[in-house]
Amino acid sequence: MRVQSLTLAAAGAALLAPATLPAPAVSYAATGARHRITATDLLARVRDCVQVSKGRYRSDAGAAATVPVCGTSQAVFWKADLDVDCDGRPTAHCNRRADPAFSAATAYQDSGGRQLDAEELPYVVVPGPSGRWNHWASGVRGGAVAAVIYQDRVQYAVVGDTGPRDIIGEASYATAKALGMNPDPRTGGVPSGVTYIVFKDSVVDPIEDRAEAEAEGERLAEQFAEDG
Repeated sequence: MRVQSLTLAAAGAALLAPATLPAPAVSYAATGARHRITATDLLARVRDCVQVSKGRYRSDAGAAATVPVCGTSQAVFWKADLDVDCDGRPTAHCNRRADPAFSAATAYQDSGGRQLDAEELPYVVVPGPSGRWNHWASGVRGGAVAAVIYQDRVQYAVVGDTGPRDIIGEASYATAKALGMNPDPRTGGVPSGVTYIVFKDSVVDPIEDRAEAEAEGERLAEQFAEDG
């Protein structure tokens, strides 16, 4: 009887209490630090696509070419899948045994001249230059700052590698892990629902400085969201 009375009392209190609205989506860095700019803020700025690529990209080999690269005055962006890139310096989880497509080289190197560490460094892959789209012409170079959005998470990264000229939608092991995905290069990533925003004429130097990528990413994201 006492349990029932307490339950009824609690129910009555709940009816009298003011309704609590759901909290907005919150973004976190890999370190768990709260971002000022949320996934919702950034996605609101990329609802509409002004296409800057002359054609569209495949998300995987053999798939239909359906993904355009879109642009604003501040950034380029695309919406695709996320394939896990493990290329660069061999590590415990990124090596030829773990990834049959592993390459020991990345398009860009760190300040010591070493290949990038996909297991530790959040980076994104852009398609190699072609008649379809040349990222250089859009102010996107190695070390450019990117915001990668999946569900309610934002992970800031750098442009660290280039890929096939006709495929888009790839990021490092560290990026996938930070976004809460399975980072395994064979079975990980997700088939859709990822938004990549790369800020024009931005750079993190040295490219491997994760703290700088987070700080600069947050600053540029705030400008991008507020100018919308």
